[in-house]
Amino acid sequence: MENLLLWGFYVMTFYAFLPGVISRTFGFRVFKKGRVLKEIALTFDDGPDPVYTPQLLDLLARHGAKATFFVVGSHAEGQEELLRRMKREGHTIGIHNYVHKSNWLMRPRTVRRQIERTNAIIEQATGEKAVYYRPPWGIINLFDYSNLGYLHIILWSAMFGDWREKVGVERLTRRMLKKMRPGEVVLLHDCGNTLGADRDAPRNMLIALETYMAQAASKGFRFVGIDEMMKLTDAYKATHRSLFKRGMISLWLMWEAAFHVLFRLKKVGDDDVPAFHYRVTTYTGENVQLSTGGSVEKGDKIAELHFDNRMLSGIAAESKSPIATGIRMLREVERALPHLADQLVSDPEAQHIKAVYGVTMVHRGADRLGFEIFHMREGIFAKTTRVYLKLLLKVLTNTKQYSKGRSNKDRSDAISPRMLLMPVQKLLTYATVQTRMVKDEVERVAENVDRVLGGAADETTMGSKTTAF
Repeated sequence: MENLLLWGFYVMTFYAFLPGVISRTFGFRVFKKGRVLKEIALTFDDGPDPVYTPQLLDLLARHGAKATFFVVGSHAEGQEELLRRMKREGHTIGIHNYVHKSNWLMRPRTVRRQIERTNAIIEQATGEKAVYYRPPWGIINLFDYSNLGYLHIILWSAMFGDWREKVGVERLTRRMLKKMRPGEVVLLHDCGNTLGADRDAPRNMLIALETYMAQAASKGFRFVGIDEMMKLTDAYKATHRSLFKRGMISLWLMWEAAFHVLFRLKKVGDDDVPAFHYRVTTYTGENVQLSTGGSVEKGDKIAELHFDNRMLSGIAAESKSPIATGIRMLREVERALPHLADQLVSDPEAQHIKAVYGVTMVHRGADRLGFEIFHMREGIFAKTTRVYLKLLLKVLTNTKQYSKGRSNKDRSDAISPRMLLMPVQKLLTYATVQTRMVKDEVERVAENVDRVLGGAADETTMGSKTTAF
C-alpha cells in the first residue's frame, strides 16, 4: 500500500504538479503577460452566459474595447448567436474545455476530446477554429505541451477573485485599479455557473469593469485581444533586447573583428558598417558547373565574401519578420556590389579570380542579383557550417521570426545554408571603374577635338589657309 501511494505521488508530481509550477512561474510554453507600451488584454472565462455575456458585450462596445473569451463548450451549446456576435464585434474566442474540469483529473486523450468538441462548436457557429486555449484554473498536465502544440496556451498576469459575490464591487474595483499596467492579461469571469463560483458574481464584475475601463481610457490605455497583445509583444522584443542578449552580441562582434584581422579581410566600400568583407583565397570545395557554361574547380582563385554581422544584427532587430530581414539584406548587397566590383578591379591580388563565393542563410532572391545558388554537399564542412550559422542566427536575430507560423520543413529551409557563386564576368558588369575610364577617355578626346577646332578658327581669323573636316 505504501509503494502504491508513493508511485501515485510520483505520477501526480510529474504529470500535474511540476508542469503547472513551471508554466506559472517561468511562463514555459505559455503566454501570460505582454511587453507593450499602452495595451491591456481583457480575458473572460466560463461563458457564454445568456444573461451577463450580452451585457458585457454592450459594455465593451461602448468603450471600443476588444477582449478574449475562453468559452466552456457545454455553455456555448445553444448560445451560438453569442459566439457569432463576439466574432462580428472583433473579439477573440478561445477554448476552456467542454466542461469546467481540471486537466489533472483527466487523461491526455480526454483533454484532447474536450478541446476538439468545444472547437467544433466554435467552428460551426463562427466558421473558424479557435487557436487559443486556457485550461480551467490554469492547470496543465505533462502531455499538454506536446498534445496541444497546435494551440497557444494562455494564462494570466492579474486575477481578482471576481467569481465570488462576497468580494463586493468596491473591493473588486480597488483590486483591479492596482493592476492597471501595460501588458497585463486580466482574468475575469462572465459566467457563474461553474464549481466554486457564485451565480450572480458577474453582476459585480460588470460594475467594477466599467469604472476600470473608464479610468484606463483617461490614462491612454487601449484594450486589445490576446492575438494583438502577442503580436505587439513579439515586435517589442525584437526591438528591445535584454542586457544578456546585448552582451552576447557584443562578444560575438568582438570575436568577428578579431577574425577579420586574423584572416586579413578587406572592407567593401567606405561605410562604417559595410554589407560585407572579402578576401582573395583558393577554392577548396567540390567542382561546380555554372549555368553560364564555365565552372569553378578546386584550386581556382576566388574572392570569398563575408556578411558584416553588425549590419545583419541591426537589420534583424528592426525587422518584423524574416522576409523583411532578407529583403533589406538583399538591398544592401545590391547597393554594395558596384563597390565590390570596383575594388576587385583595382586589387592586384584579385586580378585572376574566377568567381566570388560565399555561404549564407540569407540566400532567397540572390539569384536576381546574378548569384547562382547551390546546395552544400553533406560532409563535415556542411555540418559545422550549419551549426555555426544557426548559432549566429540565434545570437544576432530574433529566432522566433524564423519559426512562428512555419512547418518543420519551412523552418529547416529557412535556416539551411546555401553556397553562392557569381562568375567574375557577371560581377564586372556592376563595376563603375570601367565606365568612368571610358567616360574620361571620351572627355579627353573631346578636349583634343575642341583644341584642334579652336586652333583652326584662330588660323582663319589670321587669314591662314582653312582646314576641312
